[in-house]
Amino acid sequence: MLSIPVNLNLPRTPRIITSLPGTRAQEIIQRDRAVTSPSYTRDYPLVVARGEGCMVEDVDGNVFLDMTAGIAVTATGHAHPEVVKAIQEQSARLLHMSGTDFYYEPMVELAEKLAVRAPFPQPENNAGFPAKVFFTNSGAESNEGAIKLARYYTKRSLIVAFLGAFHGRTYGAMSLTGSKVVQRANFGPLVPGVTHIPYGTHASLDYLEKQLFTTTLPPQEIAAIVVEPIQGEGGYIVPEDGFLKRIREICDRHGILMVVDEVQAGMGRTGRLFAIEHWGVMPDIITTAKGIASGLPLGAILARPELMTWPPGSHATTFGGNPVACAAGIATLELLESGLMTNATQMGELLQTGLTELHQKFPRVSPPRGKGLMVAVDLLDEAGNLDNKLRDRIIQESFLQGLLLLGCGKAAIRFCPPLIIDSHQIKIALQILSNIL
Repeated sequence: MLSIPVNLNLPRTPRIITSLPGTRAQEIIQRDRAVTSPSYTRDYPLVVARGEGCMVEDVDGNVFLDMTAGIAVTATGHAHPEVVKAIQEQSARLLHMSGTDFYYEPMVELAEKLAVRAPFPQPENNAGFPAKVFFTNSGAESNEGAIKLARYYTKRSLIVAFLGAFHGRTYGAMSLTGSKVVQRANFGPLVPGVTHIPYGTHASLDYLEKQLFTTTLPPQEIAAIVVEPIQGEGGYIVPEDGFLKRIREICDRHGILMVVDEVQAGMGRTGRLFAIEHWGVMPDIITTAKGIASGLPLGAILARPELMTWPPGSHATTFGGNPVACAAGIATLELLESGLMTNATQMGELLQTGLTELHQKFPRVSPPRGKGLMVAVDLLDEAGNLDNKLRDRIIQESFLQGLLLLGCGKAAIRFCPPLIIDSHQIKIALQILSNIL
């Protein structure tokens, strides 16, 4: 079993000592409602005070087992000492200078580490790096930049995306998103030229090639097909075998760029640094964020060097590649490769085994799906249909028992804990779920 060097002061199991939410939490929630945007989605009244490893403590002293990792962000666990040390040391040296206009080593070092690990073709005679990197602050920003880069390089305007996809809420990213209508309603007109097709099946790609390409969607005008290797907000959907390989082939036939959104699936969550590696497919552009810096705002666009040829000033950001965030990213990448990706594979197998047993015991729980520690189950009604109300009740009851979960898709519960989670904590989560069911 992986030994995690985290100095935990919090208990490693849930501890609920007040009614939920507690008195202090209620006070803060009332203050929040008076001053912050109502657009934030809060599934339950958790007011976090601190986190350590896989545990978080609220402002009233209640301790929870976190199976969300801040939406797949705190890959190395909350407040991993190596990440905290890197942040503290870099903060004492330099907080900000803007990589758009100046140079600093943490940005270069992290770009080098990402570039050599990108699943792109190696340059001839190993001369140079297989990727160039542009740093952003988030997944949405990364996808915005990828759209711009694809259109700039190909001189084409059309984009193919997928129903169920989530790529962000900024205008370009939102225009690719096909997850929930609330994310698009009343924000039009959106960016033109985007066509959505069903995700994950060969039938969908048949429809693209045999119907759309011959009637309404000229393939020679398509800049990119943008795809998640495993759909995130859409329900942790794993595509059919050969689906991603076939997208690569379609792109090659028509001069289309394959853009892979690894924002939620990437950075070791599935047991590989990038989830696309499970299928042996080499994309043209990768977008990433979330787990890249253990909680600091950072994202990146990785592209084959011959694609990233846009001139100075064509795309830039004030805060992207911030030196403190890059220092956290360097520490995070080192930890991922020191055993956390292996742990993600092992603990993911244990989790799926336990969820399969729950499915066998409780037929209203679907068989699990996913890779590594990116796993989900659907909740079903008596007739076997998706039941989002049951899903929501289970998430609420789990919170009351000290287990933090989030939904996704139409009726799925997602499991995306910190990659440091151990077998004992996996079993605790499964036991709480079993008790509730």
